[in-house]
Amino acid sequence: MEEPLEITDANFKTEILDSDIPAMVDFGAVWCPPCRALEPIIKDLAGEYSGRVKIGKVNVDTCRETAGQFGIMNVPTIIFFNKGLEIERMVGLKSKETIKAKLDTLMD
Repeated sequence: MEEPLEITDANFKTEILDSDIPAMVDFGAVWCPPCRALEPIIKDLAGEYSGRVKIGKVNVDTCRETAGQFGIMNVPTIIFFNKGLEIERMVGLKSKETIKAKLDTLMD
């Protein structure tokens, strides 16, 4: 199974903003129960959308610069990007179906 990319302050621009394909980033923290509940969904989606959407995870505790740049106040927060621009964000635990519906619109 494909793993989501580990996104850091150092590789965020290269991996996400400069990506040739749409991207989705899960901003979370290890101490956050809803973030842990979202993990298997993010892993599944990384496999299902491999090569079509870049899916990454940001630990807000270790990537404070990136979390601050995007004004992350609550975790989990998922941000969808296309051509380096934020398209939409979802805050809180969401179902796989809800996230998939948004991913599918990114690829239209």
